[in-house]
Amino acid sequence: MAFTRATGKHRAPSRLTRRSANLAGVATLATAGVIGTLASPAVAADAEAASVEDTGLTQIVSMGSLADEVADQAAAQKQEAAEAAARAKARAEAEAEAKRKAEARAKEIREAKERAAREAERKRLNAFRLPIAGSYVTTGYQTGGSLWSSGSHSGVDFRAASGSTVVAVGSGTVVEAGWGGAYGNNIVIRMNDGTYTQYGHLSSIAVSVGQQVTPGQQIGLSGSTGNSTGPHLHFEARTTAEYGSDINPVAYLRARGVNV
Repeated sequence: MAFTRATGKHRAPSRLTRRSANLAGVATLATAGVIGTLASPAVAADAEAASVEDTGLTQIVSMGSLADEVADQAAAQKQEAAEAAARAKARAEAEAEAKRKAEARAKEIREAKERAAREAERKRLNAFRLPIAGSYVTTGYQTGGSLWSSGSHSGVDFRAASGSTVVAVGSGTVVEAGWGGAYGNNIVIRMNDGTYTQYGHLSSIAVSVGQQVTPGQQIGLSGSTGNSTGPHLHFEARTTAEYGSDINPVAYLRARGVNV
């Protein structure tokens, strides 16, 4: 059985039909010479819409722009990361250089202090001083008299109450420590410069043979042992350890910076 369209019910003409009709109308108007300026924009707009819709250009352009934006953001982030890494590297290098300089400066200061300490110790070890601090000579060198078997004084006597501290006048090695006949308890030290010093009439001895001593180190206590008329310290300077090689003790000490 055949179907017929209901009367009065028509579908809208398709886009192609409308376009064909419009073009046909345009052609007719063109033939009649009545196309006005208002017809051209309408036709152009319709053609542009059809072109964009048919090709999907809008969608393609939009996707391209998004891709470019993502690429630009990625490049910017990469550049920022590279710059941050460069700054961190420069900062680390600067800190390392500052640390190196600080360590070098600390080393210089430490070495300077060590040199100063060594120099101070060298000066201390090479320094000379009085055998009894603050004392003075009561009997001079080569003073004559019957008190001495040789007829003259082979050293000098320093004033000292019994039990006063007696010190080494300089650095050296003890070569004699004990009873010395007329000298009583006595000590002989070979000094580092090759000379010898002797300390006599001691009440006690605090060092032993072979011991190293330094300037100002206590070696005994003063007294009046041996051939003595009272407490004092007999001090001699010699060129050898033997009796008879004595030299002027005052000149000896003064030549080494001691105020006698």
